[in-house]
Amino acid sequence: MDLRIEDKKALISGADSGIGWHTARLLLNEGVTVVITDQNQQQLNDAAERLEAKPGQLHAFAADITSVESLAQLHASVKAAVGAIDILVQSAGITGAQGLFHEISDEGWTNTILVDLIGPIRLVREFLPDLRTGGWGRLVMVASEDAVQPYDDELPYCAAKAGVLAFAKGLSQTYASEGLLVNAVSPAFIHTPMTDAMMQKRADQLGVSVTEAIESFLDDERPNIELHRRGDPDEVANVIGFLCSERASFVNGSNYRVDAGSVASI
Repeated sequence: MDLRIEDKKALISGADSGIGWHTARLLLNEGVTVVITDQNQQQLNDAAERLEAKPGQLHAFAADITSVESLAQLHASVKAAVGAIDILVQSAGITGAQGLFHEISDEGWTNTILVDLIGPIRLVREFLPDLRTGGWGRLVMVASEDAVQPYDDELPYCAAKAGVLAFAKGLSQTYASEGLLVNAVSPAFIHTPMTDAMMQKRADQLGVSVTEAIESFLDDERPNIELHRRGDPDEVANVIGFLCSERASFVNGSNYRVDAGSVASI
């Protein structure tokens, strides 16, 4: 499908791997000029090399989304490279502190909220003037199934992602009249480095293989994932790409679940 966004300019955070990287590949294939960002410049360079973009179509700048100063530097680099962006995909995040509520320290809560909620807020605030320029813009926030179906062993992450959904919905009510459409995507158990680490930890705890850890996780923790597998990052990127496009010109304030039925409610 032609998404009708050729020659648009996009910034994708958390893009050295996983959902962000796959989204970058999709947008590049649609003719978008893409800037990818994450914390480590070498990993970004490696990610950019794997994307195999046309000359001048892809740029990679390291930044810390929790740092106001780092984001200002990122913005200056993006401006110099491509000018004002039209599309922002916020995909950066961490699993954060895990354990039952009484086991998680204040530091664990603070760090998780900082990266998964405050960081995205700061990123959007920095680039909002770009998105309000030109009468056309797209902002897609990557949330999680955990935002609406919290799990007792990762409450900081759940609370942060619920905040992301509320933040996206509020923004959608403020700027739609200017042509800026804001939506969220909520994946569940996607094959990314984040879930790789989770499954390796589970395998070590249970004394089983990673494959067996995945099977038991699906059986015990995510019984409503009816396809009984991890999702592919491309399956999330496809939805993000749609929301970034002209094809989604009447979609605003939505939360698209890409979870194979994991969330039990309607």
